[in-house]
Amino acid sequence: MPSYLVQVSYNSEAVAALAKKPQDRTAEVGKVVEKLGGSLKGAWLCFGDYDTVVVVDLPDNVSAAAFAMAISAGGSCKTVKTTPLMSVEEGQAAMKKAGGLGYKPVGK
Repeated sequence: MPSYLVQVSYNSEAVAALAKKPQDRTAEVGKVVEKLGGSLKGAWLCFGDYDTVVVVDLPDNVSAAAFAMAISAGGSCKTVKTTPLMSVEEGQAAMKKAGGLGYKPVGK
């Protein structure tokens, strides 16, 4: 099953609500992922450009897009960024395939 990294930054209202009443959103997020036929592999809070990140396994890109849309539609997030993840083996297979394509860059 494909894995996805989902990075979220909350809007100021959500940050204020969490500061006033801290809560663990993991269970709520996990329920949504399970409804899509996937599983929540891990969740972390962070600082910088994003406030939280999750790694989820989902059946396909349509499910990953639905997950991102559901989070965005909730109104608490100002940014939701989804990145498909590949295993090391998949990455190496892609490297091998790319190496044999004979692509010529601009000006060469």
